[in-house]
Amino acid sequence: MSLNSLLNSAIQFVKDRFPVDKLNYHYMVEKKEVPVHKMSWGYYTGGLTMFFFMIQVITGLFLLFYYQPTVSEANVSVEYINKYVAGGSLVRNMHAWSSSCMIFCAVIHLLTAFAMKSFVKPREITWIAGVLLLFITFTFGFTGYLLPWNQIAVNATKVGLQSIEYIGEYLPGQLAEIPRIIRETFQGEASVGQSTLGRFYALHVVILPLTLVSLLGLHLLSVQIHGMSQGVDVPAKKSEKFMSIFIFKDLSLWAFIFLCLFTVSLCIPFDSFLPYPLLAPYNPLGSTPAGIKPEWYFFFVYYPLELLPFWVILLASMAVVGVLIFTPWIFKGTTRKTLGFITILISIYLIVMTIFGEQIYELFKH
Repeated sequence: MSLNSLLNSAIQFVKDRFPVDKLNYHYMVEKKEVPVHKMSWGYYTGGLTMFFFMIQVITGLFLLFYYQPTVSEANVSVEYINKYVAGGSLVRNMHAWSSSCMIFCAVIHLLTAFAMKSFVKPREITWIAGVLLLFITFTFGFTGYLLPWNQIAVNATKVGLQSIEYIGEYLPGQLAEIPRIIRETFQGEASVGQSTLGRFYALHVVILPLTLVSLLGLHLLSVQIHGMSQGVDVPAKKSEKFMSIFIFKDLSLWAFIFLCLFTVSLCIPFDSFLPYPLLAPYNPLGSTPAGIKPEWYFFFVYYPLELLPFWVILLASMAVVGVLIFTPWIFKGTTRKTLGFITILISIYLIVMTIFGEQIYELFKH
């Protein structure tokens, strides 16, 4: 294929995914309709993910007024927010709870989009942007975990960064140096310390939000241009206007979820599920306490990593990332029934490893 043919194919690909004639308010909002069928609830999962991100931004901005990103002041400033700032405990709990909710909804959104086959032409860009948004969402969780600078946060971060460097043992030649360079770039010094905290802070409050907003803009633009995917094999007999019926339902759901989030944050401290020694300020001279593990949304890879050789998990992870990115082409001709079955199997694995991962580990570790 000649260079001109490749260039023309690329231009046509972009034209099909971003048709200029549809870039107007009438087509993207007024004319847009949402199919009504048994899977219609899946259309709300993306909006919920964005809602929790908005909560993250708003509560995060409030926390910035008091949080100090230094190893000597980080934990003290978090304690000060919890105990002495009016509404500080509520805001921090909302930030922590909505973080988990955002990741949960992002995973559900990806699974429902996969089951509904929402990645077929011309929605490939929508899907890829969504996958990248999911990766960024998990990175938000990883970087934010360190900021309170307590025992569990620092030790879990050490394990996570060391895991990155282990990848180099399975790469040939000079490629083996890349994971070490990545780990040193994020860590910033010989061990997890002030440089690490500063870099994670910059990632969490500046770099990741800007990247996410950019990708989210691309994702939403693509959704508005092409509308909601059909979602089922038989075209829906009913539909409803995006503006204002669907929007009203979406906002009503947001209001109800906000009430639930507010109530939970007011009554249940997010840290109450961890034993106190893990929440104590990090002591670099102390030994690693028992019970160190990542947040629940990493259990699906954490417990298999504890039971299986590292190279097995590495290959599986690379395969999963590759399949996710190229899903629009890999599953192009797959039926929604088959996609639904695959989604159920993935969901069962995620649920089992998240809820029963520790018991499975205790059963097989010997």
